[in-house]
Amino acid sequence: MSDKMKAKAQQGVINLGLVILIFFAVYPLFFTLNTSFRDNEQFLKAFWGLPNPIIWTNYTDAFRILLPYIGNSFFVAFTSIAIIMVVSALASYAFSKLKFPGKDFFYVLIVALLMIPGLLQLIPRFELLNRFGLLNTFSGIMLGYIAGGIPMAIMILRASMEGIPDELFESVRIDGGSELRLFSSIALPLIKPTLGTVAIINLLGIWNDYLWPLIVTSDPKLFTMAVGLINFRSSLGTVTLYGPLFAGFVVGSLPLVIIFLVFMDYFMEGLTAGAVKM
Repeated sequence: MSDKMKAKAQQGVINLGLVILIFFAVYPLFFTLNTSFRDNEQFLKAFWGLPNPIIWTNYTDAFRILLPYIGNSFFVAFTSIAIIMVVSALASYAFSKLKFPGKDFFYVLIVALLMIPGLLQLIPRFELLNRFGLLNTFSGIMLGYIAGGIPMAIMILRASMEGIPDELFESVRIDGGSELRLFSSIALPLIKPTLGTVAIINLLGIWNDYLWPLIVTSDPKLFTMAVGLINFRSSLGTVTLYGPLFAGFVVGSLPLVIIFLVFMDYFMEGLTAGAVKM
């Protein structure tokens, strides 16, 4: 076999592998959307078929039941992310642009928290919330996410801030500018893409998390989206109604898809900046 034929054969194998990977990535999405427009009879009798007719009421049922859970997830996610971004941005500025005793030591301690598996932190966090009477509260849910999100955010934002030349800050300090002014007028505008990346990463983690809100809440009024989906399944009755259930999966994913599409440019810019500076 000639070298040219070998190259074509290798390229063909690579292309086939890519097609298989794309199929396994895309087909679950197609299957979810397809099933969300069907009823049980269509699903059981024609598993691989298309919806005929389309059952639009699956989505009305999903929206009606899941809307409170979506509202809870938005409140928990955006409040937690706002606190994470404020605290981590200020801490990152201090670790990158200020000089104080033990700066490197404290930074290593914070980064070391990333090495502890999240499952090992569940029981200590639960006990803390229990002692402070914060179980079955939105505050309890958010404190867990804030504690888990700040170390990673500090590491990412510090790497981004260290890429800002110190001369920009020194010139303002000479003119009598305060550190708060330096942070708000110089550092903050330059790390906006990285802040967007941190926000989206935390949003994905909080929105899709099932274990933490399940552990610290038992009141259905406090359930977030992931826990609400399981509750939604049980509310459909003893017989699993696949159409409304898969419609609920689509409804639960839709806010994330919309947010990511809107802020995709910031996300990609922040990832690129972080990769170069880290």
